[in-house]
Amino acid sequence: MASPLADRIRPQTLDDVVGQPQLIEPGRPLRRIIESGQIPNMIFYGPSGVGKTTIARIIANQTHKKLFKLNGTSASTADIKDIIGQIDTLAAANGILLYLDEIQYLNKKQQQSLLEHIENGDITLIASTTENPYFYIYNAILSRSTVFEFQPVKPEEICRAVERAFRLMEEDLGVKLEIEEGVAMHIATHCGGDVRKSLNTVELCVLSAEPIDPGTRRVTLEYARQLAQKSSMKYDREGDEHYDLLSALQKSIRGSDENAALHYLGRLLAAGDLLSPCRRLLVIACEDIGLAYPQAIVIVKACVDAAVQLGLPEARIPLAEAAVLLATAPKSNSAYCGIAAAMADLEAGKGKGFPRCLQNKHYDGAEREVKGQNYLYPHDFHNHYVTQQYLPDDLVGSVYYTFGDNKTEQAARAYREKILKENDPNHPQKRSR
Repeated sequence: MASPLADRIRPQTLDDVVGQPQLIEPGRPLRRIIESGQIPNMIFYGPSGVGKTTIARIIANQTHKKLFKLNGTSASTADIKDIIGQIDTLAAANGILLYLDEIQYLNKKQQQSLLEHIENGDITLIASTTENPYFYIYNAILSRSTVFEFQPVKPEEICRAVERAFRLMEEDLGVKLEIEEGVAMHIATHCGGDVRKSLNTVELCVLSAEPIDPGTRRVTLEYARQLAQKSSMKYDREGDEHYDLLSALQKSIRGSDENAALHYLGRLLAAGDLLSPCRRLLVIACEDIGLAYPQAIVIVKACVDAAVQLGLPEARIPLAEAAVLLATAPKSNSAYCGIAAAMADLEAGKGKGFPRCLQNKHYDGAEREVKGQNYLYPHDFHNHYVTQQYLPDDLVGSVYYTFGDNKTEQAARAYREKILKENDPNHPQKRSR
């Protein structure tokens, strides 16, 4: 069986690799390391199809070490032990180079089994992962390795690989390809920065192309659109892409950029994810808009309820309304900061008991010198306010909430200062923690 086009066209030298100029252009750190021949333990981190495996294979081919390849999705502890058993044998006299693809799928114990050997140099590890290594890879492995981050490949760079792939398909099939203008760039643009995916699309386009005569096939732009239309929707609801999109959505709204907010919302919805943006929009309404526009949470909740009831694709309309509303609304994180500060005190062990006046009991033991709950009912006083202790003894004077500089919170601040002054002229009007 013929191997996939992406494997047949895989580059054999660094100069043939598409993309990653920040790593492998002449003079760049990874390029210099590879050319030195002294290969350290390395972790390649980045999305699928951007050259991690290709560059690892090029490194392996240039070293004189015994090469072993494992994939984390299928490797067992026994596979790792077999490789360790090759240390100091005649076959591995110059040491072992282990290329471990998808290392994030190995459990902690499997990763730990390599630790001693990569530390003393018996095994040189080159691992690749599509997930954030600082979350998924054992810390001791990370501390003994250098992480290189790979980026999605730009369309104009992928286009070169696509054109080369069409030429190779012509040679393999012994046919002439008539390729409509714009096909190569369309494939390159709609692959989400994934070179492998673009090459797979080329193969599909050629194999299913319309035959003009026995020796000629036509690849049209319309057909390329049909085959590549979903290829840019790279999305894993359990992976980094999921959280990156939600983070980008929230940060765009927080930064009052409604256009970026709609873009990232659209990417989530295009991938069929409805519940995640619904939840995140509710969080944003409270965390980033907050008391500057208290009605935002009510409106967003209505939009979310409508979206869930409607389902996709109509759900995009109320969610777009919510995203634009939040992005263009005044911002305040005062309530968020206030609860965060209060929780920090609790985590530090502060906040013991309650003031007597707040307790829900009416009997005092013989040991209490001052009898009675002594609670003052604010509604019995002018402006429905009276000074008394509310915080626990060890937190008296703590200030967690600071009024934001928006119209709504400044109005609340003015009201607070008014009642403080009218009820207790000596009460400080401005306190700081």
